[in-house]
Amino acid sequence: MREGNLEAPTRHAIAWKDPAFYDEAAAFKEMERVFDICHGCRRCVSLCQSFPNLFDLVDATGDGEVHGVAKADYWKVVDQCYLCDLCYMTKCPYTPPHPWNLDFPHLMLRAKAIKFKKGEVKGGEKFLASTDVHGQFAGIPIVVQAVNAVNRTKFARKQMDTLLGVHPDAWMPGLATQRFRWGAVKSPSTVVTNGQRTPGKVAIFATCYVNYNEPGIGHDLLKLLAHNDIPYVIVDKEKCCGMPKLELGDLDAVAAHKAANMPVLAKYAKEGYAILSAVPSCTLMFKQELPLMFPDCADTAAVKEAMFDPFEYLIARHKDGLLKLDFKAALGKVSYHIPCHGRVQNIGKKTEEMLKLVGTKVELSLNTVERCSGHAGTYGVKTPTHPVAMKIGKPVFKAMAKDAPDHIGSDCPMAGHHIAQGMQQAGTPAKAVTHPLSLVRMAYGLE
Repeated sequence: MREGNLEAPTRHAIAWKDPAFYDEAAAFKEMERVFDICHGCRRCVSLCQSFPNLFDLVDATGDGEVHGVAKADYWKVVDQCYLCDLCYMTKCPYTPPHPWNLDFPHLMLRAKAIKFKKGEVKGGEKFLASTDVHGQFAGIPIVVQAVNAVNRTKFARKQMDTLLGVHPDAWMPGLATQRFRWGAVKSPSTVVTNGQRTPGKVAIFATCYVNYNEPGIGHDLLKLLAHNDIPYVIVDKEKCCGMPKLELGDLDAVAAHKAANMPVLAKYAKEGYAILSAVPSCTLMFKQELPLMFPDCADTAAVKEAMFDPFEYLIARHKDGLLKLDFKAALGKVSYHIPCHGRVQNIGKKTEEMLKLVGTKVELSLNTVERCSGHAGTYGVKTPTHPVAMKIGKPVFKAMAKDAPDHIGSDCPMAGHHIAQGMQQAGTPAKAVTHPLSLVRMAYGLE
């Protein structure tokens, strides 16, 4: 029995403000220690490409030990980590409070931050992570139509490959003709009904993706809230949650986004709102990464406590006896994917629970797939890593095609489209990608 690891994994604060955090020699020393433990364990070999790369490097040395791996080759491990957190939360037996104190994702984050500070991150990668910047064209119909049409051409995709490092075959989201925040329907007048587990009013953090790319997801969330007599507001203003910048190692940019968002969101938290975000990575940012980067910030702590995944909130509402179950429309066969940043929130399978509630009232056959799709933010679209992302996702593509589903979807809309692309490439007939929020809206019979 391993001493000290009978408790749930705990996370230490990220010491990103300490100059020693950016000491490359010290980081390499810690990586050698952690890589040696990983080499002796190898439980995470199937999760992503970081671990196969590490084990191949070790196996190629003269004595099969980590000390023989050149430090320059450590980047072959770092660059394949997309901070999904699955190794830490679901696989590793040596996480704190184990005395070996192993946190692989945050060690990779440290290495990425060092690389960014050294100026070794390309301009194309920085642009891809600037979701607020390339989303600014959304909502201008003529511009959107032109941009979307051009971006579908082979010439444009070749240019995106050359200039931005976007793989020509990777799925890319289009821009919306109207932003979610501009077109959101005002909440109907409703009495605030608090439950034991749930505040009776909701503030919506739109997210860049819902606001600029797929506003229908946000509108469907509002319809579910209105149908269940839950008053809501759209937060006064917002910037990107910072997750794309975190994945890049640009921690100063993460801090700038936090400085813009946190005072706004803390106001809602302190006024008794539940804060909902419909993209798991954004929700996780406020629940985990920002609290670990700013452990002494009271506003960040307040937002962490108020932040909910939409289905986490709806299921808690159900347990409070305040959720309507008047489902009317059959959904048929549904293949649902649980994304990594949903799994590591430690909330259980709330979307699956909701869909099973639907299935008790109307026809629904549910196939749940719990494995990484490989998309992982910008990782799935970059030229060097898109083929790897498709390889990682192959088991998911196959599992999602089981029993010829009528709908496929994921709480992460980008993962949903990535899965649809993988299924199509595998010869599975194309299926509509339907977000679980949209599935529940359909089941309620709402237009």
